[in-house]
Amino acid sequence: MKPAGRGGRMKLSAITDEISQDFEHALAVLQEYGAHGAELRGLWGTNIGDLSDEQVKRAKRALRTAGIAVSCLASPFFKCDMNSSEAAVAGRMHLASARSYDQQFQLLERLCQLAHEFETRLIRVFAFWRRGNLTPEIEDHIVAAFEKPLTIAEQHDVVLCLENEHACYLGTGAEVGRVARRISSPRLLVCWDPGNALSAGEVPYPDGYEHVRGLVAHVHVKDGSRTNGELKWCVVGEGVIDYQGQFAALRKDNYSGYISLETHYVPPGGTSEDGSRPSLAALKRLIGEQPANG
Repeated sequence: MKPAGRGGRMKLSAITDEISQDFEHALAVLQEYGAHGAELRGLWGTNIGDLSDEQVKRAKRALRTAGIAVSCLASPFFKCDMNSSEAAVAGRMHLASARSYDQQFQLLERLCQLAHEFETRLIRVFAFWRRGNLTPEIEDHIVAAFEKPLTIAEQHDVVLCLENEHACYLGTGAEVGRVARRISSPRLLVCWDPGNALSAGEVPYPDGYEHVRGLVAHVHVKDGSRTNGELKWCVVGEGVIDYQGQFAALRKDNYSGYISLETHYVPPGGTSEDGSRPSLAALKRLIGEQPANG
């Protein structure tokens, strides 16, 4: 699979549990903003990797009713310690069960089945909990560790979208881009998250994006700013990330995949839905579409 899109327009999506764990309600909110896609992570208090068959059927019915496609499975694959028999947690799991390294491959097989059930080819993945600095030796281990997952991805005709995640070894565009180019497989592309790059100390655009250019299969969007050194999330467009420049560059590069909101922002006294709604409206404007309600 080539990087997402050549021609066409970018499409609006959101990780549904950033709106609500009530999946049907989250889809209704996405409908209000004319979203084309829903990214699946947490549904009814259950992580995508732990959904039962009955929950899968219910989710598929809800998606058909809403007329919304699945943009990507936001999985927890390789959110674990490298080559460890312990099911350790060193960052946010979003309801996912902790799994050891060896248990990750059974998870990936299930995720591939779910990708076909939900008619998407994209599965978001990570590169292990960060335990100290990324060294050349650790980077070599990461590259080698993806050999088996890529074989599984090939067997199931899916694409692994390697996300830059500050709690994992590959937090910046420079890091994830370098590793993805070393792996050099059409079955592994990049889930580009400018907000995570900001968390990792990188200027997301233009600096970080230059390293992932030509590799992007999926995009996550959150925004933030630093106060006294502390990063705080905010409505998209109100932080320090140059999303106008970022989306202009994506258009120039003919990206026509999904732009998926992962706001992380909850206003004081409000809910995650309260934080997501203004960001959905902002994203509609930024990617060149107008909200259905004007």
